[in-house]
Amino acid sequence: MDLRQLRYFIAVARERNFTRAAEMLHIAQPPLSRQIQLLEEELGVTLLTRKSRPVRLTEAGRLFYEQAMQVLGRVEQMKEATRRVGLNQHSVLSIGFVASTLYGGLPTLVRKLRQHAPNLDIQLLELMSMQQIQALKEGRIDVGFGRVRHADPSVASIVLRQERLVAAIPQETALAADTAPLPMKALLSQNLIVYPKEPRPSFADQVLSLLHDHDVRPPEVQEVREIQTALGLVAAAAGVCIIPSSARQMRNDVHYRLLEGEHATSPVILNHRANDNGYYIDLIKQLIQEMYAENPPWLALEHNLPFRPSFSK
Repeated sequence: MDLRQLRYFIAVARERNFTRAAEMLHIAQPPLSRQIQLLEEELGVTLLTRKSRPVRLTEAGRLFYEQAMQVLGRVEQMKEATRRVGLNQHSVLSIGFVASTLYGGLPTLVRKLRQHAPNLDIQLLELMSMQQIQALKEGRIDVGFGRVRHADPSVASIVLRQERLVAAIPQETALAADTAPLPMKALLSQNLIVYPKEPRPSFADQVLSLLHDHDVRPPEVQEVREIQTALGLVAAAAGVCIIPSSARQMRNDVHYRLLEGEHATSPVILNHRANDNGYYIDLIKQLIQEMYAENPPWLALEHNLPFRPSFSK
């Protein structure tokens, strides 16, 4: 087995078609098919169901695809890191984040990281929560800050806090006449705007699940790609949107009310590769603990349930 075979297999798995994969790889189809066949013979299992159209991955194929992506991702990281060391360049730390974390502790954390580790070239990449998990496994990012729990054993997760949810309401409507916490049942007759539209599961599914748990099913649900669009539609009186509390500062032309209920929260989750022993992981955890000890405004009970993350190994 070699890296070329891994790249060939990933191309076929992505394209679900040998002809298109061969064109993308700029090789003829017969040698591509032969390399995949040799790979299967070495492993002793079938990776692809060739009779279906499009080509489908077997259970073993899906597992191999995920592992192959991780291997190639780590190889690229190794090559890039080696080049940087050889050229005496700074190390790169790539951080994935969902947009709403920009209104909590992420900017402060990045500033502290720059102060404590000036040798790090910090890159920020906006990714949805589930996109971060894949990006971690592929080596495209080193840590992620998301809101959706997952069950992937190759990615370690720490819940940093439970952030309260608020309803963003169009101004000059009946619900905007009060500032008291909003009962879930008050949303029964309201059109709902959720984000992100994809990939799923996402924060949108958290919101819908929360409402369904309270037997609240809005008459209409509109899905949009991002929180900025959702709040813009609220300002245009298209409906109500549920957002994390700290994101209230995004717009001042809508009315905000906390949602009632102890489960009306969304977690902020730190994710990193389970086998990553890089020093920056411990540094990030240390800096987060320092930030929490400072009790910044975004950590106030107005925005969060009483909670402190556990960084025990």
